Amino acid sequence: MPFNYICTKCGKKHDPKTLIFRCPCGGMLDLDNFGISLSEKDIIKDEYSLFRYIKALPFREDFTLWKGISMGEGLTPIVPLDADNSNLLVKLDYLMPTLSFKDRGAVVLIAKAKELGVKKVIQDSSGNAGTSIAAYASRADIQCDIYVPENTSHKKIGQIASYGANIHVIEGSREDTAKAALVAANKGEAFYASHVYNPFFYQGTKTYIYEVYEQLKGEMPDVLVIPVGNGTLVLGTYYGLKDLFNAGLISKMPQIIAVQSQNCAPIYKAFVEKKDYVEEIQTTPTLAEGIAIAEPKRGKQILAAIRATKGKIIVSPEDEILNTMKSLSNKGFFVEPTTAATFASYAKYVEQDKSLLNKKVLIPLCGSGLKAD
Repeated sequence: MPFNYICTKCGKKHDPKTLIFRCPCGGMLDLDNFGISLSEKDIIKDEYSLFRYIKALPFREDFTLWKGISMGEGLTPIVPLDADNSNLLVKLDYLMPTLSFKDRGAVVLIAKAKELGVKKVIQDSSGNAGTSIAAYASRADIQCDIYVPENTSHKKIGQIASYGANIHVIEGSREDTAKAALVAANKGEAFYASHVYNPFFYQGTKTYIYEVYEQLKGEMPDVLVIPVGNGTLVLGTYYGLKDLFNAGLISKMPQIIAVQSQNCAPIYKAFVEKKDYVEEIQTTPTLAEGIAIAEPKRGKQILAAIRATKGKIIVSPEDEILNTMKSLSNKGFFVEPTTAATFASYAKYVEQDKSLLNKKVLIPLCGSGLKAD
């Protein structure tokens, strides 16, 4: 079965073998619709990684290269936050090989790059996506250049270096880093393995919701609370929900409540202003570096996904992040600031909408506190 890119702007289709990362018209690329198999019998029960869903992923049936690249990512536990509230669930996605949920997207993207014969990749990141791409590129014997902002956690930079990647520390903002990587990608120096531009990454993150469906035996949460910067997990979750719905496995979609940092909230701004596009904003520093994206390239898609689930976007109070990290640690969960920001915003929002206390809510623990300086 062929897998084609399709431009979200002009609708033109492109072959991934061309190794392009955006349409010549400037539009972002998605994957064109392809047939998936997602019934109970299609899940490979004795495969203990996200590749148990390979029949719903964009690979040929005879594709096996993933077996030498996978590190058992996926199938992370879902547990109640504490004994006092069984309706508030957390999914421990920091229990991944590189300690963040980005492994979901990275393993699928790098496996596809290996299939396409790629020898070198470029990626830009605030840290977690960079560590994931670097680790899986190393597994796949693919050279790797990672661009990071100067304020990236030293622990994340050290982790990236440990995988043998070449690190480019860029002065300025997260957006300056993305621009530097784009310059290199436009020169044709390597395949741009971007978690923002490349749609194969989102095919990996959609397995988050496949697992939720399988682990909860089809009894989906009423609400999914998800941090959003570039939209990696929000879009993957939405695509996964659509797959489940189209396969007749769920009759309605859970509501997505997306979380932005108080100090960097361009998608929230567009949402409350009832716009269908996102404009770049001026930001101030935030502890939630994982969602500090002033110009999300897939902002229009993110807004559409949230609205399709009758969802909302809320912001995290900056002054509550560290206290929330401590509170979560007291419950046994050692997470990085971006995850704490997600919980801080949810706690504040519940004060306004107490109906959430009677609903089943799921929040991902996206990154380990071991990564934070």
